[in-house]
Amino acid sequence: MKRKWKINNKSRLVFFRFAIFFFLILIVTINAQSIGYGFIVGSPQGEFKSNVNRNALGIELQGSLWTPSEELPYSVGLDASYIVYGVKTESMQWFGYTNDYFNVTRKNSIFNFHAVFQVFPFFGSVRPYLEGLIGGALIYTNSELTDDNDESIASITNIVNFTWSYGAGGGILVSIAQDLSVVNELFLDFKVRYMNGTEANYFTENDFKTITPTQIIFYPNKSKTDLLTFQIGVVAYF
Repeated sequence: MKRKWKINNKSRLVFFRFAIFFFLILIVTINAQSIGYGFIVGSPQGEFKSNVNRNALGIELQGSLWTPSEELPYSVGLDASYIVYGVKTESMQWFGYTNDYFNVTRKNSIFNFHAVFQVFPFFGSVRPYLEGLIGGALIYTNSELTDDNDESIASITNIVNFTWSYGAGGGILVSIAQDLSVVNELFLDFKVRYMNGTEANYFTENDFKTITPTQIIFYPNKSKTDLLTFQIGVVAYF
């Protein structure tokens, strides 16, 4: 029998604590020698793909502790990304008690945070690199209730799970500008990563199956959360 999932305030606090903790570390570390920003297209893999049959979209922020050079051809830094792997909006009656309706928008998201190690075998205007990542991810679903005027009524977190995450990838930096005020060099960044995620409970758009006059019954999935990502962005070296 499938379990009835209810809103878990403790799980919501877990998400916010991890998010605040990571961004404090990121702010400190980004006194660094590089900052990168990019856009992500994620393709679920393995067991995750069997439940999520669509691509995810998101953004990435990355910083490194020093600028790699021929004398020191590697770098260490931190990486944070946020992706959305499903959004669904539906109209519902006010739990059967009135003739009024409200809209519910459910957003399924993953917040990743990793330590990153990059190796640069070649230098010049085009710089290929390899990288390894290790850290964690928060996979969660938020629901927002709005009225007919799109005014927000309430927002809740339906589920949040922490998973360990690790993987590897590679990319190419292409120089596009040099000696720009405080920026020594600016690169376009193209990369691919394969990330292994441990098991987690999570929702997709179609997991809210049963609605009664007094409650909504959730049917979560459980699987590993592997993800193949394609990213494009810019990296500034200071």
